[in-house]
Amino acid sequence: MIQQSLLLIKPNAVRHGHIGHIISLIEKGGYHLVSLKLFRFDTDLATQFYAEHVGKSFFAKLVDFMLSDDTVAIVVEKENAIQDLRDLIGAVEPEKRKPGTIRFLFGEGVTENGVHASDSEDSAKREIGVIFYTQRNDNENDVFATDNENT
Repeated sequence: MIQQSLLLIKPNAVRHGHIGHIISLIEKGGYHLVSLKLFRFDTDLATQFYAEHVGKSFFAKLVDFMLSDDTVAIVVEKENAIQDLRDLIGAVEPEKRKPGTIRFLFGEGVTENGVHASDSEDSAKREIGVIFYTQRNDNENDVFATDNENT
């Protein structure tokens, strides 16, 4: 079954110039890039996105990290996209990461692990909605906006 999933390239991977490397790995994995967005989380959006972690001991550190720099969000699509993408990104825990996985290559710890990927169809739908369909005007610039009516 063709599925969509969300991949986030997290601030540490963006900061270290790994966007292109990660997208290349995704494309080599046979994924179709449906949508791509460069943005910066604010506290409200991070809290909404990571709602299942509110109240956990690591939540504040996670939010601070996600606000620290830009993030790239990519909606990917292919047969069995959700599980295949989870396999491609690898484990959260550094000691469990397999060579060749994105987190093995670009992760720097548990929180600064380089990427996020949806873990289920329900999560993918919710996360794609939060990132791509939440109205945000305060912290996002539309580089294609113009006042010229002839454009």
